[in-house]
Amino acid sequence: MSADHVYNVLFLCTGNSARSILAESILEAEGNGRFRAFSAGSHPKGEVHPWALKTLEALGYRSSGFSSKSWDVFAQPDAPRMDFIFTVCDNAAGEACPVWLGHPATAHWGIEDPAAIEGSDIEKGRAFAQAAKYLKNRISLFVNLPLTSIDKLALETKLREIGRIEGSTHRSGEVA
Repeated sequence: MSADHVYNVLFLCTGNSARSILAESILEAEGNGRFRAFSAGSHPKGEVHPWALKTLEALGYRSSGFSSKSWDVFAQPDAPRMDFIFTVCDNAAGEACPVWLGHPATAHWGIEDPAAIEGSDIEKGRAFAQAAKYLKNRISLFVNLPLTSIDKLALETKLREIGRIEGSTHRSGEVA
């Protein structure tokens, strides 16, 4: 890949309403024009979680124009060709994915689902802020990888390592 190549990145989750939306917006901003971010779900909820949008807005990221959609959208022949695909929830990581054209690099970056938190608005807000923090940490490491000079095997190893940093749902002994 050349230094001026813009990489397409797809974040997958089951519902495509919280974590994958957070990741899409964060990469869009942190990628400095080097990445185009997308998100989708295996069983999309059909709407974006309001706390995801509140969190993005509070952190200064784009918080409008997102939709909860099926990953089938990105398996169509006319869909953007992905360079990277990251699952951000354990359920999506375990599902049979569509066949992705071009053999994109993949990794599992699972974090706890903030949308599953029941409680006060403070507790919900804290869960979404923490999820955004964990995703931003992963994305910051990712965008600083030497993508034009690293071989595919080393790159995929690095991507998996990023998925295991603080906040990971990866359990030791599991194969990711």
